[in-house]
Amino acid sequence: MQLLLLHSDFIEYTALKKTPVAEEIPDEQKKGRLEEVLAVFTAVEKGDEPDEKAAITEGLKAIEDVYKKVGAKSIMLYPYAHLSPNLSKPDFAVHVMKALEKGLIDSGYIVKRAPFGYYKTFNIQCKGHPLAELSRRIMPGSIQKEESESKALKAEKSLKSKWFILNTSGKLVEAEDFNFSKHPSLKIFYDYETKGTRNAESEPPHVRLMKDMELVDYEPGSDTGNLRWYPKGSLIKRLLEEHVTQLLAKYGTMQVETPIMYDFHHPALSKYLHRFPARQYTIQSDDREFFLRFSACFGQYLMKHDMMISYKNLPLRLYELTHYSFRREQSGEVSGLKRLRSFTMPDMHTLCTDMEQAKAEFIEQFKLSMQWMDDIGVEYGVAIRMLKSYYDENTEFVEELMRFVDRPILIELWDERFFYFVMKFEFTVNDALKKSSTLSTVQIDVENTERFDINYIDKQGEKKHPLMLHASISGSIDRNLYAILEYQALRSKKGEKAMLPIWLSPTQVRIIPVSEDHLDYCRKLLENLEEHNIRIDLDDEGETVGKKIRRAEKEWIPYIIVIGDKERDSGDITVRIRAEKGNQKSLKTRDLIDMIGKEVSGKPYLPLPLHRELSKRPSFR
Repeated sequence: MQLLLLHSDFIEYTALKKTPVAEEIPDEQKKGRLEEVLAVFTAVEKGDEPDEKAAITEGLKAIEDVYKKVGAKSIMLYPYAHLSPNLSKPDFAVHVMKALEKGLIDSGYIVKRAPFGYYKTFNIQCKGHPLAELSRRIMPGSIQKEESESKALKAEKSLKSKWFILNTSGKLVEAEDFNFSKHPSLKIFYDYETKGTRNAESEPPHVRLMKDMELVDYEPGSDTGNLRWYPKGSLIKRLLEEHVTQLLAKYGTMQVETPIMYDFHHPALSKYLHRFPARQYTIQSDDREFFLRFSACFGQYLMKHDMMISYKNLPLRLYELTHYSFRREQSGEVSGLKRLRSFTMPDMHTLCTDMEQAKAEFIEQFKLSMQWMDDIGVEYGVAIRMLKSYYDENTEFVEELMRFVDRPILIELWDERFFYFVMKFEFTVNDALKKSSTLSTVQIDVENTERFDINYIDKQGEKKHPLMLHASISGSIDRNLYAILEYQALRSKKGEKAMLPIWLSPTQVRIIPVSEDHLDYCRKLLENLEEHNIRIDLDDEGETVGKKIRRAEKEWIPYIIVIGDKERDSGDITVRIRAEKGNQKSLKTRDLIDMIGKEVSGKPYLPLPLHRELSKRPSFR
């Protein structure tokens, strides 16, 4: 709390216009004047929120101390936000101001309080003695925190779980008793969930790869966890975004767009913030406090609240590709692409009439997530987390999900429901540091349609609250690139050739001329292949063929064509195929076109965002 205390001959004010956070006041409080007064200009801060009792007690003590020193005869409490850049929530500030007023009145002082949240005019005549102008900074107790935590974050830390493995026979085995010898990846996942830490003890391999391959890098001019994407990285990101959007369009979603910031004190949103385990960025605008969204939930909830929905419309699916979502992750957790403070999240919310329809949708979204994981070419584990009572009532449903992936899955059971959902699944990946991260996830929400008064009209014409599924079929787009790079780093450790899926490779084919005499032929070949939606470039640098091949290998180019006299004269091409450990083949151009076409079938295409000739490209590092 910041206090500016002015011993004055008088102070008078008039409240003119309400702001959106104004308190309701009687007419007599709209004007006020006191003489021989200690004017206490007050800014209540976020740091006061964790211990309001201490803030109020210490505030009263500071005011009374100055009052007695200057010999004032009255006290004017005047809210003044301009004293601090770190203001508390408006409703908390009003509560503190009222508590200060009551405390002073109860102690026998003559007190007036100017109203909170109004544009006001005021006149003041400050006295000229040495103690007439003083300031005080109130820092309540030693428990003051840099930021308060949502109830869900606190619950997440104290959550007590029981861990099991559901094996392929449908038997639930306590995790500590399960034989992990044939399932080392599942063991890494389980150990991370029960004993691991999110903090990065060392740099994960994908960070070096994303920099060396000129995909992504840290941005020193921004906050931690906000990255710069170079052309090749941006291409991969856009392809992933387009693919998940196409998958969901075929599934029957309606794509929408919503704001990235919301009123911290919106009655329904403020309650939801305490039910979601995330830390927020906050900003001030026109005396109002806003938070930057950490998902598309808020906009979609408010949109659904305003919609007219019939039972005939259900299941109803809204989808948004959120450029951007924001979470103020702890600095020790932010590392590379795994955990960011600014990220892209494909977010879908599905309304369902009842639990049976919700389970049917859950299954379909589970299958979509399986398809996604196959399309990005990584190994993944499966976790299902739920309320124990829900599992007991839906054992067959959980076993059905396990049969789709046909592998043991990690089961977490809670005795109590701390969050807004009763069940969720997660598809997870392990990295080279033996840490796990979630990509695809879906939750069955049993709270928020009631909280946000989202309704549909049933067959009898009655209003009912539906159930809602939260889904991100891909998970964070940024984290997908982390998963791909980490998986390829693990493959490389085993002596395998690291490579991106063909549809995500920035350059799918590189042409290498044996000499300058072959450049014109190479350019014609490039134009021919490019007409078939193949991303292709030409290494026209004045270096040896061996050095050019090594450069292409370092960039994980899937197909390398070397053109010399033989190829120019015959019309065939000599191709090094990375997926076949650099095996070299002589092919017809049509064969290569068909080979790539088969590899990328059903996936989106975007052109190469760089000059086709390497000599004309800048370096981004």
